[in-house]
Amino acid sequence: MKKNMNRREFVKALGLGVVGGSALLTACKRHLSPTAAGYASESGGTMEYRTNPKTGEKVSLLGYGMMRLPVVGGGSLRDNPEAEIDQEMVNRQIDYAIEHGVNYFDTSPAYCMGKSEGCTGIALHRHKRSEYFVATKLINFAPSTWGRTESIEMFEQSLRELQVDYVDYLLLHAIGGTGRTLDGRELDSMETFDARYMDNGILDWLVEQQKRGRIRNLGFSYHGDVAVFDKLLAWHDEGRYHWDFVQIELNYLDWEWANEINERNTDAKYLYAELQRRGIPAVIMEPLLGGRLANVPDYIVEKMKRRNPEASVASWAFRYAGTPAGVLTVLSGMTYMEHLQENIATYSPLVPISPEEDAFLMEIANDIYNLNTIPCNECNYCMPCPYGIDIPGIFSHYNKCIREGNMPNERQHADFRRRRRAFLVGYDRSVPRLRQANHCIACGHCVPECPQRIDIPEEMRKIDVFVENLKRNGKVADRLF
Repeated sequence: MKKNMNRREFVKALGLGVVGGSALLTACKRHLSPTAAGYASESGGTMEYRTNPKTGEKVSLLGYGMMRLPVVGGGSLRDNPEAEIDQEMVNRQIDYAIEHGVNYFDTSPAYCMGKSEGCTGIALHRHKRSEYFVATKLINFAPSTWGRTESIEMFEQSLRELQVDYVDYLLLHAIGGTGRTLDGRELDSMETFDARYMDNGILDWLVEQQKRGRIRNLGFSYHGDVAVFDKLLAWHDEGRYHWDFVQIELNYLDWEWANEINERNTDAKYLYAELQRRGIPAVIMEPLLGGRLANVPDYIVEKMKRRNPEASVASWAFRYAGTPAGVLTVLSGMTYMEHLQENIATYSPLVPISPEEDAFLMEIANDIYNLNTIPCNECNYCMPCPYGIDIPGIFSHYNKCIREGNMPNERQHADFRRRRRAFLVGYDRSVPRLRQANHCIACGHCVPECPQRIDIPEEMRKIDVFVENLKRNGKVADRLF
């Protein structure tokens, strides 16, 4: 059944006091946990571990995000949604990860068209249960799954797919987003949270499952309205609910620029500081912003290479995300073995970001911010569009032209005509005409799906205006984005 459903149908069926400046300079001193012997990386080092303060268990600083699993023929489902996941390769990569000290595996019922938990369970079940920690999520996004019975069945299904009797880390998934009822009534972020977890008693049920040992650590992942984030931490302070960990987006761009890039996002330095103040471990997602921080313009690459010729662009971001005290693990969705090997080497052991390097990365973040790219990390949560718009493809082409310095945004520029032609030809080649921005009707179905909280219909409108001006007379707005 899953194979014949598109992504939207499947997800809907499932239900789907702050540190000033760059706080890494003062608040994020090196915080090492004892490493386990025998987990040598290819570089000869050993995996770095952080201690879960509740259990005393050692968690690998690199966590394996199971959302971009390899498929038969190469690539991932993002590249080929109809492809079959390469279970043999998943097994090999998980074997390699465990052999080299990785013990935290993060999945979800929604990942990989609903196939991630099952594939992860097959691979992990071949190992001793004591060798790994598995994290998954309750993804009751759709109002059809807000009922108590439906939400409970989601959790039970996760246990079956993962072939485990208990989950080490269970997350309330993506709190802070908005939703709408079955009859179409719009709900704000707190009303949506209440509908998903409070009105149906599911949060209390999960707490009871934790007491029974079926959930070892209970937390949440945050995307969206910071008021919900603050409310849940207030409950922690009051003793109403205890959060064993919280998953947040943290990278050197989002540290101080997340809110500037999108006013509906929250700077990582605030989220991190609030967790640190309470001693709540942070699980880090999006250390590369969906690959954006590994795919920066050439002049930024050159700048980073001058600073450290041996370091890859991605390793800078991973070191940054792993440096702060209180970070339990840093998640990376690794499709290819070489990415897994490089990330293991980066954390075997971690070389923390120095104050001088921190200042350098803040300069890089400023450079990236001034590119004016759209903050899309191509997670494809917005897809498929009911009207066929290739949302990630449109944003990808626009951002690529900015990153490569090929935007036709100044008619007086000597290279304007070449850039104009390259943009329009590249647009038609990368996005079929019937799937381009001018066909967006602003229905808004994509908006609540976007973890980056991009106003997608508005961005589509801007791109449509930009493209039409280029086509008609070569005029462009001074600053559309």
